[in-house]
Amino acid sequence: MSSISPDSKHNGSPNGEPLSLDEVKNPRKRGFLIAWCIFATIAFAGFIALGNWQVERRVWKLDLIERAETRSQAAAVALPGRAEWPSITASSHEYLHVQAAGHFLHKAATFVQANTSQGTGFWALVPLQQADGTLVIINRGFVAKKEDYQSGPDVQVELSGLLRLSEPGGSRGRKNEPENERWFSRDVEAIAKARGLPIDDLAPYFIDADYNPSAPSGEPIGGLTIISFYNHHLVYAITWYTLALMVAGATAYLLREERKKHKP
Repeated sequence: MSSISPDSKHNGSPNGEPLSLDEVKNPRKRGFLIAWCIFATIAFAGFIALGNWQVERRVWKLDLIERAETRSQAAAVALPGRAEWPSITASSHEYLHVQAAGHFLHKAATFVQANTSQGTGFWALVPLQQADGTLVIINRGFVAKKEDYQSGPDVQVELSGLLRLSEPGGSRGRKNEPENERWFSRDVEAIAKARGLPIDDLAPYFIDADYNPSAPSGEPIGGLTIISFYNHHLVYAITWYTLALMVAGATAYLLREERKKHKP
């Protein structure tokens, strides 16, 4: 009968050889490596896809900015009529240079808080009733105080300006308070409801009036529109691509370390 030496009971190896340092430290199992590689592959592909999407969005946004600047500098065209209202979008109509004619409804003027190159004050938004009975809200321009607003004579007027889409709700976390006459955004529908205007006859946009050098002193200052679009897509794309590289780098490092452990 063979005997078992006392030392062989505690060496942890069937052939009597001492455990290696890697075995003592419980190395990563094959299952973990497979799971990590699957996760890394999915994450890498996802980050690359998100980066590509941001690149595409950037191309679209730059094209939109170029079109908006071209529209704003073009000759003024007629306002989109009632039949076109449902199809109006930012990409197709924002900053379109338009012209309009009609009578101002000065009693329905609304003042929206503004911060402009002229200082802080208000935008003077006044409904314009056109010959066909439809209404469009005109941002006549900037006034430092509500009391500074001058309506002028009630006569037929002609004007031009940039078409802007409604700004529902509020601005920068501040909600409009129609009941308190506190307005922070140019919300066309909310203004119409507060002034009792017929919604069905109201255009779903407003017009930023052009600067009028012949306007009497004291009238709102027009032509202060800043053409601006949120465009951080390049930063986002770089972020997603960087995360993809980090995942790839971490995976390569992990596999390299495991390979070192198993070298004879």
